[in-house]
Amino acid sequence: MMDTQKEALCRIISTLANKNEELQTFLEAVDNTLTGLQEESCKVMSELEAELEQLSSALEEKGAELRDVIKEAKQRKEAELHKQMSEGKSALLSCEELLEFANQTLTITNEEEFLKAAKQIKERVTMAPAFRLTTRPVASENMSQFTVDFSSERAGLQRLHFLPVPRAPEIDVSSCVVRDNTVTVAWQPAGEADSDGERVGGRIERYELEYRKTNRDSSLRAAGEACWEKIHDIRETHVTISGLKFDSGFVVVRVRARNKAAAGEFSEPVAMETRAYNFGFDAVTAHAELKVQGDSVTWEPQGVKGHDPRLRGKENKSSSRSATPSPNKTAGSRSGRDRFAGESYTVLGDQEMAGSCHYWELRPLTDWKSFSVGVAYRASLGRFDQLGKSAGSWCLHASQWLQSSLAAKHNNKAKALDWPLPQRIGIYCDYDNGDLSFIDVDRHRLLHSFKTKFSQPLIPAFTVWCGGITITTGLQVPSFMGNFLSTNQSLSNLSQ
Repeated sequence: MMDTQKEALCRIISTLANKNEELQTFLEAVDNTLTGLQEESCKVMSELEAELEQLSSALEEKGAELRDVIKEAKQRKEAELHKQMSEGKSALLSCEELLEFANQTLTITNEEEFLKAAKQIKERVTMAPAFRLTTRPVASENMSQFTVDFSSERAGLQRLHFLPVPRAPEIDVSSCVVRDNTVTVAWQPAGEADSDGERVGGRIERYELEYRKTNRDSSLRAAGEACWEKIHDIRETHVTISGLKFDSGFVVVRVRARNKAAAGEFSEPVAMETRAYNFGFDAVTAHAELKVQGDSVTWEPQGVKGHDPRLRGKENKSSSRSATPSPNKTAGSRSGRDRFAGESYTVLGDQEMAGSCHYWELRPLTDWKSFSVGVAYRASLGRFDQLGKSAGSWCLHASQWLQSSLAAKHNNKAKALDWPLPQRIGIYCDYDNGDLSFIDVDRHRLLHSFKTKFSQPLIPAFTVWCGGITITTGLQVPSFMGNFLSTNQSLSNLSQ
């Protein structure tokens, strides 16, 4: 009875713990939203003041421009009228003087003097300014061409409001693609078009996308999970996120639209599955002279000259040589019963394969001399065993010690491969179909394929002597593998 109650209590505790984590995440989201609200409010208030100031400045500039036009027209007309008035006054004065002279002439009684005066008057009348002056004003008082009516603009100002916020786009899941460690996201803009053909919310200028890795098919971020990564200034309704390491179960994406100044709400998040084979080196199994550091393994001899062929004395020149010699065995320290020893120089991966398809890549480091990469049954490798020497291990061996060589090894048999030493090797394992393939990734060439039936879980295995290697995991099976799988052609047709 007590055990039953304990089980029930444990379930309750688990439920409460999950709810507690969910509430903490929720409170964190609300707190972040409050902080963002305060910052965004200050931002939009500042932007409003700036826009109003610009609008006021534009009105002042336009008003000053229109005032200058009216002043210029007024001054031009005034100058013309003043000139005409001056000429009219001068003509009037001349006319008055001539009129007075004519009146005086009428009083002359001497005929000779009278005729002389009358002739002068006639000549002066002909040349008088009064008879050559236009008696209509050269300019009118009418200024109606400068009448203004800003009623429509005033109505426009009264209609001023906040820029409409674009509606949230909708991610088109059917058009989204996860391939070759890239994620292509496509979406449709939301909102109907108005009578002018413009979308509600204004013309969309660009999009912003956010994504994050998670192991849950959920939009809420769990404690300890990555924050949103951002991609800005997207001009199309699709974007490709490349260079990803798929070290989580899902990538969650969301997108929002932005018009001239405002960003809308994010779309509903969509979780896209990004499962891939992730593993690291199991440092516990590493040979004492192999140093594991992150995704790299380097061979570091423990102070014995014989390990470095460049430091060997003349006494070793007569020793027998092979294409892939092994250094002398040393009495290095051994920590742990699972650590490889002797001349194995081996380290295993820390994740087994018991089904499905898996892919990872290997690159040799500078100045490398010899390495092997493959898979093995963990139980089939003894502490002193080398890869490819037993029925439970398969590998590709590369060497550039004395001479370059490339070979596929299994069950103590080797098949030489006539191909340059690759700088980037892809390893593909289809556990269910019993396929193990090695690819020269840079040249897209299948080097060798093993065909068998795996009976136990497999573990990645590596041998390193003189130099080092680095691995890349979290990779999907690349699309180019389809070409190799369909033709099944390799440098060696040996099926082992």
